[in-house]
Amino acid sequence: MDPHLLRTLVAVVEHRSFSAAARALGYTQSAVSQHIASLEADLGTKLVERRPVGPTGAGERLMEHAGPLLLRLDAARADIARLRAAPPTRLTLACTPAALTPSLAAALARVRRGAPGLAAGVRVLGPDAVVRAVLTGEADLGLVDGAAAPNDPLPLPDAGPMATVGVAEEPLAVLLPAGHPLAGRPALRLADLADAHWIDAPDTAVPLAQLRAAAHTDGFRPRLAYGGGDLAGLVRLVAAGHGLAATGLAAAAGQPGAVAVRISAPRLVHRTEAVHPRTPAEPVRALVEALGHTA
Repeated sequence: MDPHLLRTLVAVVEHRSFSAAARALGYTQSAVSQHIASLEADLGTKLVERRPVGPTGAGERLMEHAGPLLLRLDAARADIARLRAAPPTRLTLACTPAALTPSLAAALARVRRGAPGLAAGVRVLGPDAVVRAVLTGEADLGLVDGAAAPNDPLPLPDAGPMATVGVAEEPLAVLLPAGHPLAGRPALRLADLADAHWIDAPDTAVPLAQLRAAAHTDGFRPRLAYGGGDLAGLVRLVAAGHGLAATGLAAAAGQPGAVAVRISAPRLVHRTEAVHPRTPAEPVRALVEALGHTA
């Protein structure tokens, strides 16, 4: 299967338009049509409905494979490119909002003091986007956070050659409005919050699916969806009574209008992991080491 044709399919399905996909890919519309026709001929089935544009049942099934396949190809290209790359003069870090802590800022400052000519960049993304950025070479190091059992790794996608190392663990907490009846409790059981209203903020807080799995319940239904990556913005929504959210105790501390209460059961922690290539450059090694010292 030609990956160029697969990328064209993804663009057509995502844009729901042959012309928009052509503009996004830099192709002519006739070239896009030819790509889809060639892919359909290769697989012996129709993949895209033309009026209106959308995937067929077979197209939807192929789309489930397309993302991981194309990501793995991009990861392979980036991995080989690193082998012949010159020593880096820039360090690009991708991190989730709750991972952008004072400890990270201090660790990055320590690394830059040891390499005065090193330029640095920081991107705040959702956890899946952080992993993608590292795999494809858009970032040299990623930091992702989430809920896990103590000392257990986070459930990250296995999409290519990368290494992970835990750099911080802290109590998992639920964010409540300051006036909430449970805000004065020293700790709360996660299962007791299953029927509460929640904010679905997978890029900023612990995904609700992880809470359902941990509490063995189908609760934790969202009252509001939050697509931003700003932790302070999420806290403002919690403080205004739009719903609850789970994150690390330290990440939530000091946020006005909301109270962070530790989760006592089940035994879960808020864990932060560094994600990097298996053969990281020296600035990446130095930052991971500095994070270990400041955690």
